Amino acid sequence: MIRYLLAACLLLLAACGSGSTTPPPPAAAPQSGGTPEAAAFPVTIDHKYGSTTIKAEPKRIVLVGLMEQDALLALGVVPVATTDWLKKHEGAIAPWATAKLGSAPKPTVLVDEGSGPQMEKIAALRPDAIIGLYSGLTQEQYDKLSKIAPTVAQPKQFPDYGIGWQEMTRKVGQVVGKPAQADKLIAESEALIAKARKENPKFEQSTAVIATTWEGYFVYGSNDPRTRLLHSLGFKSPEQLDKVIGDKFGISISKEQTEMLDQDVVIWLAGPQTKEALAKDPVYSSLKVAKEKRDILIDEASDYGSSVSFISVLSLPFLLEKYVPQLAAAVK
Repeated sequence: MIRYLLAACLLLLAACGSGSTTPPPPAAAPQSGGTPEAAAFPVTIDHKYGSTTIKAEPKRIVLVGLMEQDALLALGVVPVATTDWLKKHEGAIAPWATAKLGSAPKPTVLVDEGSGPQMEKIAALRPDAIIGLYSGLTQEQYDKLSKIAPTVAQPKQFPDYGIGWQEMTRKVGQVVGKPAQADKLIAESEALIAKARKENPKFEQSTAVIATTWEGYFVYGSNDPRTRLLHSLGFKSPEQLDKVIGDKFGISISKEQTEMLDQDVVIWLAGPQTKEALAKDPVYSSLKVAKEKRDILIDEASDYGSSVSFISVLSLPFLLEKYVPQLAAAVK
């Protein structure tokens, strides 16, 4: 999971359910979540490559971004196709989102292994809107997709794969004509985060970093949604590390920089060998955070581990239920 996303991002800047990649028959159509809000269309949405106007309610939405399905489902809309990166769940619909899918057919799954969207398969699906908010679309890819259907690319104010769950929900709400409903979903999720922050005042007195074992130690920066969630809960990022990462979503640090991980809390998105690798690293083992067991190892292959990277209005309740107690135990 993590490795695919890192590889994709690094190709553009700088891993999961199975599902059918065969387009559905022409009669197949997504379920609508009800009538759009009054005066919702036409709507013009700005993005990295300009702006896109959606003239009417889209009925067949294809996702070339990696996370937009949760926002769509929360708004009562089932996409025709998703782009899978967890590769664990049928239709790329995670357990925390299946209730919102209901009895609707699971979306067709597209595959992007770093080579970009599957243009022919997308065209065969006959979409009337394409969404790539949590993506790294290039200008060339955007131009090709725009010839198929109106396409909303990633925002220009964030790095590729850097849009936060709030802005993603807001823009998806605009695409489907439900901006007020999207704002309500955002407010409800923000209330959950605010409650956790209020109940754990020590979060605001603590620093935290989130990392994974990829090409050594890969640390996520303040431009990454995982770190932004920690900030929302009250944690701060170490200034020295932020300076090293700069405007990237994260970097691999050298062994000489390992001491920068010595914060109040370190969260590891851990693969099978992570625990052993950390235990065998004399530099990391000597850090106070390791000696005092203030590091949290989360199995990246678990649904919980997936939710740490797949932050959305649907995953947040599932994530916070486990995440907050672990963070609270670490800062104590």
